[in-house]
Amino acid sequence: MAKKEETMSMVDTFSEFKELKNIDRTTMISVLEESFRNVLAKMFGTDENFDIIVNPDKGDFEIWRNREVVEDDKVEDTNLQISLSEAKKIDEDYEVGEEVTDEVFFEKFGRRAILNLRQTLASKILELQKDAIYNQYKDKIGQLVSAEVYQIWKK
Repeated sequence: MAKKEETMSMVDTFSEFKELKNIDRTTMISVLEESFRNVLAKMFGTDENFDIIVNPDKGDFEIWRNREVVEDDKVEDTNLQISLSEAKKIDEDYEVGEEVTDEVFFEKFGRRAILNLRQTLASKILELQKDAIYNQYKDKIGQLVSAEVYQIWKK
């Protein structure tokens, strides 16, 4: 039951970003993907062999890693390559030179990686918010604007 509530809150959060922060879904998805890629690059050294799928309608995401099958004693980088014996545990039909795609579970990232993801997301969202406010008022230079101030940012 907790999984369904978690999914619903993510869908609601996507909607809130559109309404409250002036960030549309497409931009939010690209920010999420970029943030995940940033964390993956720090964890694994590169993010080029990862596919990130974000579904804002259901409120979920998937991370898939693509690795090349090599002979058992020829594995140089475990992020980019997988041994033939390990690949055969997944499926008996794999041969040397083929590509194996396996899911990377977000729950196994660890506390530091999740905190890093949170910080990256927060900074990118704040940057988008500042850009939206700037774009909203940049054409009004020289005009008198009446407004109420609710929050003041540094600089």
